[in-house]
Amino acid sequence: MGINRQVSGNRVVSIDRMRGFSLLGIFLVNMISFHSPYFYINPETWWDGNTNLFTYQFIDLFIQASFYPLFSMLFGYGLVILRERTLDKGLRFYPLALRRLSILLLIGIIHAFLIWEGDILITYAVCGFAFLLFISWSAKRLLIAGLGLYIVPNILLLLMLGAASAVDGGAGFSMYDGQAAEQSITIYQTESYAEITNHRISEWYKNNNLVGLFFYLITILPLFMIGAGAAKLRLFENLQDKMRGIAIAAAVLATLGLLIKAIPYLYGKTLMTDYAQDVFGGAMVAMAYALIIALISELKRFDRLFYPLEAAGRSSISNYLFQSVVSTLIFYSYGLGYYGEMSIFSGTMLALGIYVIQLAFSSWWVKRFYYGPVEWLWRSGTYMKKQRFKKGEA
Repeated sequence: MGINRQVSGNRVVSIDRMRGFSLLGIFLVNMISFHSPYFYINPETWWDGNTNLFTYQFIDLFIQASFYPLFSMLFGYGLVILRERTLDKGLRFYPLALRRLSILLLIGIIHAFLIWEGDILITYAVCGFAFLLFISWSAKRLLIAGLGLYIVPNILLLLMLGAASAVDGGAGFSMYDGQAAEQSITIYQTESYAEITNHRISEWYKNNNLVGLFFYLITILPLFMIGAGAAKLRLFENLQDKMRGIAIAAAVLATLGLLIKAIPYLYGKTLMTDYAQDVFGGAMVAMAYALIIALISELKRFDRLFYPLEAAGRSSISNYLFQSVVSTLIFYSYGLGYYGEMSIFSGTMLALGIYVIQLAFSSWWVKRFYYGPVEWLWRSGTYMKKQRFKKGEA
């Protein structure tokens, strides 16, 4: 039996690295919405030049819809670990979990309504409350239920979208709206913080109404369940005897996922192919990324390279919120006001630059502090007790 390199102290090293890696992918996708009216435009024609087109297509194939599923599965994984450790300490899990999710909901509300409408934390909190109904299930039951809840309704939706596309080409479902795009540019470039906040709230509601809730319950919630099933199997904690199987699974998932994600480019973009690309191709690629990181984490020679990812992952919520604060200050009128003036290539380079700074700062931070600032507040509220913050203090 080899040494379990995945566990350091009471943390699963590869999980932190996956979170750190997810921060990059989520930021690259979110950055497009930070600087441009992404949901109202055709991103293949909005910016000029082959460089911008290649940048968008690269993000679309390898990043779009492949990182929020990874983060979602890790969220379910983390809740199971929290439950097991809470029960091991003789504490009651459900009151603690309800406090934890309620605090996350509050953080999400502040983020969504006062900083950026693309917030995911509210969704995680709401789906987390529902997930508590299933968290005590066995690994097998969680995996079967999660896969079933994900696959069945989404295949039905896929068929419905295919029928809609066959009838009118899906024109009635198009999100492209030049007038709305120009309105967003005017508001974010020139209006006051109060007016931007009003617009931000209305934009948030468009994607977070009852229809949005249904969509989250057939995408985010089942991913929580799949991640939870993996946690109960100790998938990322004892890899020595299953390296070959995980490598094969990663290769198969990556191949199938990328083939599905390439369908719109091979056979044309329709509602059906776009939905399949995101919901099925994206989730498969996400699972492949997770398995690949877990495998590489078994190799000691990559520890130094992966340490910044691990550090960023240990304060993932703080880093996620930092990305929103900095980006909105760069692009909104109450900051530098560059909204609508940056290309997707330039925005991607900016995101990479900010992320590198986050990696460096996170590496410095975790050597001095136990938690990120938001994580510390979150944990203190969860346990209703001030947690140790700075290392070396009593």
